[in-house]
Parts: sequence; C-alpha cells; structure tokens
Amino acid sequence: MRDAYHEELDSIGDGLVEMARLVGSAIGRATTALLDADLKLAESVIAADERVDDLQRDLEQRAIALLARQQPVATDLRIVVTSLRMTSDLERCGDLARHVAKVARLRYPTSAVPSDLHPTILEMGQLAQRLVAKAGQVITTKDVDAAMQLEQDDDAMDLLHRTLFQHLLDDRWQHGIETAVDVTLCGRYYERFADHAVSVAQRVVFLVTGEHADELSATPGT
Repeated sequence: MRDAYHEELDSIGDGLVEMARLVGSAIGRATTALLDADLKLAESVIAADERVDDLQRDLEQRAIALLARQQPVATDLRIVVTSLRMTSDLERCGDLARHVAKVARLRYPTSAVPSDLHPTILEMGQLAQRLVAKAGQVITTKDVDAAMQLEQDDDAMDLLHRTLFQHLLDDRWQHGIETAVDVTLCGRYYERFADHAVSVAQRVVFLVTGEHADELSATPGT
C-alpha cells in the first residue's frame, strides 16, 4: 500500500514536469507566432492551453484524493500541498503564453511587434522558456541551490522588461499608441511568466527544506 502511495506521489511530480514542458513549448511557439505573424501557430498555442488546464485539474484531483485517503504528514504533506500550488503557477504560465498568442492573432496579418523590438521580445521569449525548463528540472532533482539560482536568472528578465519600456518612452517612438499597448502587454506577460517559473522553484525550496526561499537566503552562512 505504501509503495503505491509513493508511486502516486512520484506520478504527481512527473505531471508537474510535463506541465512545465508544455508551457515552455507554448511560450516559445507563441513568441514565434507574435514575431512572424503566424496565425496558424498562434491558434495552435491557444487551443493547446486546454491540455495544460486538463492536466492541472487532474493533478489537483489526485493530490486532494491523496490528502483524503492517506492523511500524509511531514515531508509527504509538504509534497502534496506544494504540488497543488505549483499546478496553479504552471497553469498561469500557460495562460500567459496563450495571451501572447492572442495578441499575435489580433494583429494578424501584421506583426504586433515593430521590427526594431524583435530582438528584445525574442530574447524575452527564449529566457522565459529557459526559466520554466529550469523549474521543471528543479522539480525532478530537488536541487535547492539550482532553485535559488532561478531568482537571480529572473533579474535578466526584469532588465529586458525595463529595456522595453525605455523604447516605449523614447521621444523617437513612431509606432503609435495601439502598438505601444500591444508591446506593453506582451512585456508584462513575459515578465509574469518568469515570475511564476521562479515561484515554482521557490516552492521546491520549501518542499525540501521546510523553509521559504527568502528565509533561507537570509540565513547566515547560506
């Protein structure tokens, strides 16, 4: 019975890794759709988000069932409760990728992003994809040091976000208000996507140590 119980715990972890893979693919494809004005790709990202939602619901139901049947304590309890929270973060990542794809669809057949901002948006999309991939690895490895590193990696996204705003506020901006709104929204979507990836990693820190990441980083000698 206990073996089956721990197999179920492991399978929830596998489901979280699959969610991370799906939303990483989604943000990558949404970025391509946005920059290339690829309507078919944008539609596929929007439709595929249902798979992420379904997986979240399945993992939540399984986690709640484990709580009810097994009444886990200590580390096992942290695994179940933390997994529930991570499904929410990853589901939100999927929503944000869908939002980017919807901007691409809205502005088709032109690109919502001016050509001079393509490199910045491309870098934001690639960084978002790397961050959630690292979060997925951390779920598997339970590597606290790697999880703590993600917050530092997120600083690069914050810098790109500020760079985007510098372009928007420049007196030489000539792309109009509508484009400025699109770029502002997309920049926010990428920034929030990265925040949720970091949140997943921070929850792994709590799962392993029983301490929150900010508390652990403030501890002398860590």
